[in-house]
Amino acid sequence: MIDSTPTILVIDDSAAIRRRLIKLLEPLNASFEEAENGQQAWDMITTTRFDVVITDIDMPVMDGIELCRRMRNNEQTRSIPVVVVSSLDSEANIEKGFEVGATYYIAKNDVYTDLFSAVEEILSRTKRNSNHLIMVVDDSPTIRRIVENGLTAAGFKVVTAENGRHALEIIRDTPPDLILSDIDMPVMNGLEFCETIHADPAFSGIPFIVMSAKSDRGHMNRMVQHGAASYVCKPFNMDALVLQIEETLSNHFLLLLKEKERLETERNLVIASISGLISALEARDPYTKGHSEVVGRIVSGMVALTGANRQEIQSANVGGRLHDIGKIGVRDSVLLKSGPLTDIELSHIMEHPRKGTEIIKNIPSLRDIIPMVHYHHERMDGNGYPEGLKGSQIPLLARMTAVADTYHALSSDRPYRIATNHDRAMQIIYDAKGTQLCPDCVDLFIKWCEKNPEDAIITSSPSVPPGFGLHLF
Repeated sequence: MIDSTPTILVIDDSAAIRRRLIKLLEPLNASFEEAENGQQAWDMITTTRFDVVITDIDMPVMDGIELCRRMRNNEQTRSIPVVVVSSLDSEANIEKGFEVGATYYIAKNDVYTDLFSAVEEILSRTKRNSNHLIMVVDDSPTIRRIVENGLTAAGFKVVTAENGRHALEIIRDTPPDLILSDIDMPVMNGLEFCETIHADPAFSGIPFIVMSAKSDRGHMNRMVQHGAASYVCKPFNMDALVLQIEETLSNHFLLLLKEKERLETERNLVIASISGLISALEARDPYTKGHSEVVGRIVSGMVALTGANRQEIQSANVGGRLHDIGKIGVRDSVLLKSGPLTDIELSHIMEHPRKGTEIIKNIPSLRDIIPMVHYHHERMDGNGYPEGLKGSQIPLLARMTAVADTYHALSSDRPYRIATNHDRAMQIIYDAKGTQLCPDCVDLFIKWCEKNPEDAIITSSPSVPPGFGLHLF
């Protein structure tokens, strides 16, 4: 159901029938208004916005057919869904009801089985539409206004532009869910606009519907060839256009859902494979066993505190688990060395972020975690690697990963030194604010520690003797 309380107008000259219809619809948790004839209803409809109108046909003063006709001939009311509930259920009456714009026609004998589902479907469709932003592009202010009003009445959010160039400026900041565009426009016409949209990977997936007075088949085929999803000819029926947009969005949603499922399956398989490699990597060095899993848990916990959604939290966890994947390419003699590294060895181990990026860069489902893999050893003062980025140039997730990575490295035994206790590790991290580590990310990490004290204090075996200083790779 929609988030705000829907308002339904019930019209019948019998108070008993009105009460019966409202009783059937009570589970919708809607607000109900009543009218005893079409004229009284019309006076209410012109002053109050209703989500659904339910009306009888045979009523005094003004019948339901005339009410529907008036609603469809008025720009402000023509898009309000109308459900006709009538004992006049002959084919002629039903056809007349649909001719004047009824959304549903239900015989009173079928009201117990059909009314609730019909109204629920109307309200659900309104909710779906409210989640979609439609861009209307036309050089005619009149067309833009008519289409905007019609789509807004159908529940859509709408943004308008006067030509393709103007539309592109808007899209860069506010990508729509569907584009409805004229062809013949100044500055940039619809064909050029369509070609530009579908040449940009960031926007090529947006469904594009063409509207034009040119109805020849060759023109239509050309637009479809350049990426248009469908074509409508002016003048068009607004109700039919709304249905076409809903169908296009529904089909597009199903395609996106299938693609999402495919990518999710691919991602899980890839993660499982790479996690196996990580386990193999950490098996080479018992001191770092479980390091990647802990970093993933910490980073995803930090991201969760920012109010991120489930997908963003999951990606942070994956990025944390895979941040050191490039160490697969580091020689054991360097990775496990207990003493200071030579310059050559140092250069070799500092290549692991680049190696990690090379491993995952061609896997589409892991592209969003590349910044965590590639930049997690950058420093706020610009003295990090591999690119020497500084401050806000470093991606936020990489800055978070650096804090989590540093904490667990300090709190774990390594070949070159014994583990640092929690309090000392926190002091070192705090002292590194602004030089090595991002201050905001350090504060976020401290907040995570306060909320997860059992996870923050990581114990290690004290059996390894002190090494030759602190180098966190």
